Amino acid sequence: MKVKVIPVLEDNYMYLVIEERTREAVAVDVAVPKRLLEIVGREGVSLTTVLTTHHHWDHARGNAELARLLPGLVVLGADERICALTRRLAHGEELQFGAIHVRCLLTPGHTLGHMSYFLWEEECPDPPAVFSGTGCPVPTCPTSPCPIPLSDPPNSPGDALSVAGCGSRLEGTAQQMYQSLVETLGTLPPETKVFCGHEHTLGNLEFAQKVEPYNDHVKAKLSWAKAAGDGAKLPGVARQGGDWGLCSFQQRDEDDVPTVPATLGEELLYNPFLRVAEESVRKFTGKVAPADVLDVLCRERASFERAAEPLQPQARALLALQWGLLSTPRQK
Repeated sequence: MKVKVIPVLEDNYMYLVIEERTREAVAVDVAVPKRLLEIVGREGVSLTTVLTTHHHWDHARGNAELARLLPGLVVLGADERICALTRRLAHGEELQFGAIHVRCLLTPGHTLGHMSYFLWEEECPDPPAVFSGTGCPVPTCPTSPCPIPLSDPPNSPGDALSVAGCGSRLEGTAQQMYQSLVETLGTLPPETKVFCGHEHTLGNLEFAQKVEPYNDHVKAKLSWAKAAGDGAKLPGVARQGGDWGLCSFQQRDEDDVPTVPATLGEELLYNPFLRVAEESVRKFTGKVAPADVLDVLCRERASFERAAEPLQPQARALLALQWGLLSTPRQK
């Protein structure tokens, strides 16, 4: 199983998962179909299916255009609000693409219809992977069949489970989010690679350091993440993530290398949203019950600010045109 990490927009990730024997490919969270098809062509694979984690524009907006370009494309997800959805998935449902198995895990919290995807291959030495991407709702363009943002809150956390963090709770309860993070995703095998939907690692780790200032694992991961600076501007297609041991982080040898994937075993050591039972995290929140601890963490993370210069509206418009998200004006 080969995973291509495809940075797009300001801080999003799309993914192309390739079954290397059959050359069949599955895409996760298609925001920019033009970019995805470039990678599909370069890899020489047949794209048959899209797995969408949730309905927000920066994860599902490209589905309709991709389905138009690839007749017969299957678009799967758990929320009827997903663009161009062909079939709605259920929690625990299993799919198979050649040797790749997919288990669908409903993980409400960021949205009620959020689905994470756990992938593995039988009799394969490669570790399994979970795709947990989520995004943040923003003001949209009402003329688009799948909404296009007019603005976007900078550094806002946006994943069911992300590197050192999690998504903002928008539609679910704190108890639902706790069950999604700790009981569903947190109990996957520790070697599982975590592929999230946004590059928010640096801000997440800075918040994690605020929660647990004496956690050496947080300090080590934060130092590693800072080595190539803030990864918010990510050109091109990243290399595959390597196999990382617990808090033994792969050397970053080029600028702007994405910080995904991490492993779940790593996350359990420094991600405060998975550490709600730890005394240090409880002390920070002043709560004891896990769901209450998580609720306070989410509110504190939402108010936590990291110095960043948001793109101006003109720059955002140029970015949208670059990725084919807006049409050039028609001549009269």
